[in-house]
Amino acid sequence: MTGKEAETEAGLWGDAPPWQTKNKLMIWRSWRSDNINLNEIAALSFFSIGLLEDKKIEIDNIRIRKNPKSDPNWMKNIIDKFGQNAKLQSSMKVESQAQLHERTTKELEQLSRSKGMPDRSTFGGYNAGPKLEATGYFRTQKVDGKWWMVDPEGYLYFSHGPANVRMANLSTLTGVDFKDDNVRIRHDHEVTPEDSMGIVNVSDDVRKTRFIRSKIRNDMFSWLPNYNDPLAKHYSYRRSTHKGPVPHGETFSFYRANLERKYGEQYPNSFEDKWRDVTLDRMKDWGFTSFGNWVDPMFYPTNKVPYFANGWIIGDFKTLSGKKNHWGLMPDAYDPFFAERAQITIKEIAQQVKNSPWCVGIFIDNEKSWGEREGSIEARYGVILDALSKSEQESPAKSAFMTYLQTKYKNIGQLNRSWNTQLANWQQLASGVEFTQFTKNHESDLSTMLEMLGEQYFKVVHNTLAKVLPNHLYMGARMANWGMPDEIIKASVTYSDVLSFNIYEEGVQDHFWKFLEKVDLPVTIGEFHIGTATDSGLFNPGIVHASTQKDRAEKYKAYMESVLNKPYMVGAHWFQYVDEPITGRAFDGENANIGFVDVTDTPYPELINAVKDVTSTMYQKRFGK
Repeated sequence: MTGKEAETEAGLWGDAPPWQTKNKLMIWRSWRSDNINLNEIAALSFFSIGLLEDKKIEIDNIRIRKNPKSDPNWMKNIIDKFGQNAKLQSSMKVESQAQLHERTTKELEQLSRSKGMPDRSTFGGYNAGPKLEATGYFRTQKVDGKWWMVDPEGYLYFSHGPANVRMANLSTLTGVDFKDDNVRIRHDHEVTPEDSMGIVNVSDDVRKTRFIRSKIRNDMFSWLPNYNDPLAKHYSYRRSTHKGPVPHGETFSFYRANLERKYGEQYPNSFEDKWRDVTLDRMKDWGFTSFGNWVDPMFYPTNKVPYFANGWIIGDFKTLSGKKNHWGLMPDAYDPFFAERAQITIKEIAQQVKNSPWCVGIFIDNEKSWGEREGSIEARYGVILDALSKSEQESPAKSAFMTYLQTKYKNIGQLNRSWNTQLANWQQLASGVEFTQFTKNHESDLSTMLEMLGEQYFKVVHNTLAKVLPNHLYMGARMANWGMPDEIIKASVTYSDVLSFNIYEEGVQDHFWKFLEKVDLPVTIGEFHIGTATDSGLFNPGIVHASTQKDRAEKYKAYMESVLNKPYMVGAHWFQYVDEPITGRAFDGENANIGFVDVTDTPYPELINAVKDVTSTMYQKRFGK
């Protein structure tokens, strides 16, 4: 609870083992909370979430003790030249470039012999099933009580594959920064968020202002290339970070460097083309039917694997703040500038997609902080309370809510009686009021206004997509279970072709997600994963934990079985293709074992075998014939 290790913020999701001990340190399911006063502890609460079956845990001999002896080399030289854990030996670990080449040659020979899965259409649909109407694009249809996607040729289609198949967010902070502010300049026309940007080249002049911003981070690496090294091309820069002690700084991508080591460079960045081709071959061999969200646009024109395009609506529009803003503030969808930025983003997506039938659908945004589904009124309706605290002139959403309230309540007296308030007039409410006490009627109005905000958001996005990309499915906003209030789900149903949820659990639990049967729309899982920190070399397993790579593979199969059994499910996308860097992705320090391949681009054999077990039978099991 105290001491050097507890008080050091290195910006990692999971920390390196801090002590010289054989005892195992507890791994948090998610981020540890910051700034908690531990002088007085009232209770320790243990609970389980997201389980597919009951488990038994024995809690015994709880006590407070002194920390074990500190490791004098803690966080020093923990990463080798391949970006691997320098302190751990495993069967996956690459010891030399020759060994890396040997593995690569063996895999490429195996992939060249692969014929993929049988009974697949051109687009990965089930050509042993019924032939339905072919529209030339992906669509949805209910068949024998189950929702399906239908591929452009008219075959039943289930979307399964990796999300985040790109290298844009695989770099890690080196602890170096530059005093020259030119490297941090932003432009109003940008449509790409910071964590989705590719390599940012830093000039020699800027590098002359180099300094060590974080010694603890810089000391983690036993090797980083000199700026005149051929592998220095894999340095980049982050102008801002979301979490951690380093607000901005230099980054390096060991994964990109390892690809160049594997494939060489016949022409500038030829290793990227080879990576693309090998990834496509793996998709075929592993039996995946699609790329999920955040696939590199270099895959779009290949016409080999269906994909989902994506975009973020970013810009200087008005925003709203909830009680907790996980990834950032909520856009005020009533701001006309929001609609303008949506159009700019979606037009750029259309230019990349080029009306291709290989594009299944479009994801816009991700895990927005609409509010909690349960909890206090502030937790559920924080964005609405924030709007009500602003003036009409300051907040377009507030103006819309004022119109709603003045239409419902003929005078301020009626509103006061309903909300148990003492507002002098409408102008007082219009200028901004903060509320701490709530009646049932007040809570009901907050619920209505949250649904209004959601409807405005989805209407803007849907209508823009319908105009610019009319042939492609709108996949919704990939809601997280901490940000999916009933009001927002209700609003999304009207405007989404397919609902999307990121479900980080052991599987899709029958009781928690049963409401989707009544919604009666097709649903896809935008993200799920399982990882381990025991034999992977990484310090965090991700959100859902396994004990070993073997257990990880078994948990993946159980998850997919729970998905395929649901009549409303039409897809599931694993997050992500590649492990996160051990020293944390630059954006926020996530450093989990959640990839199908590790930092050397080596596939995890147990997990890949499990994938083939699922993909070789998923159509037969789900169709039932």
